[in-house]
Amino acid sequence: MKLIGSLTSPFVRKVRIVLAEKKIEYDFALDSPWTPETNVPNINPLGKIPVLVLDDETVLFDSRVIAEYLDNVAPNNKLMPAQNRERTEVKRWEALADGLCDAAALIFLEKKRPAKEQGADWIARQESKINRSIDYMSEHLGENGWCTNTHFTLADIATGCALGYLAFRFPEITWGEKHPNLARLYAKLMLRPAFAETVPQG
Repeated sequence: MKLIGSLTSPFVRKVRIVLAEKKIEYDFALDSPWTPETNVPNINPLGKIPVLVLDDETVLFDSRVIAEYLDNVAPNNKLMPAQNRERTEVKRWEALADGLCDAAALIFLEKKRPAKEQGADWIARQESKINRSIDYMSEHLGENGWCTNTHFTLADIATGCALGYLAFRFPEITWGEKHPNLARLYAKLMLRPAFAETVPQG
C-alpha cells in the first residue's frame, strides 16, 4: 500500500503512527495539495491528505477512515476497543483532536494571507476552539495515564498529534505549562519510536 501526504500534516502523522504501531509496511509518497504541482486532487476528489492507496488500487481518504481500516486489517496491537461504549470514547477523543487540528490549520492558512486581508474575528473564533479543546482534553485526561485511562489507543495517537501540531505551528500556545497532565502524556508518547520518528518537519 502507499500513503500520500506531507511531513507537516497532523492527520498524515496520525496515519503514519498507526502504520508504525501496527507494523504495517507501506510506501510513503510526499505530496501536498498546497503546491502547484500536486497530484492529490487527481487521487482524492476532496483534494486533502492523507490518502491511502491499497494494493488493489482502492483509494481511502480521511485519516479517521484510514486509521479504522488499518486497525481492522491487522489484528495485532489493537488501537480501538470492540465494545461500543469504549469504542465511542476513543472516537470522541479522535474527533476532538482532529477538530483542534482543523482550527489550528485554518489559523495557519489565514495568517499566510496579506495582513490587511486577514479576518481577526475568524482567527479569534478558531483560537477559542483550540483553547476550549485543550481545556477539555486536560479535564478529561485528569490523572489518567492514557486518554481512556486503561491503555494506549487511537485516542492517544490523535491527541498526541494535535498537541504536536500546536508545538510545531504555534509554540506561543503554552498548553504544557497550563496543563501539566497533557505535557506528561505528550512526553510519554514521544518515548515511542512511532512518535519520535514522525515529528513534523518543514
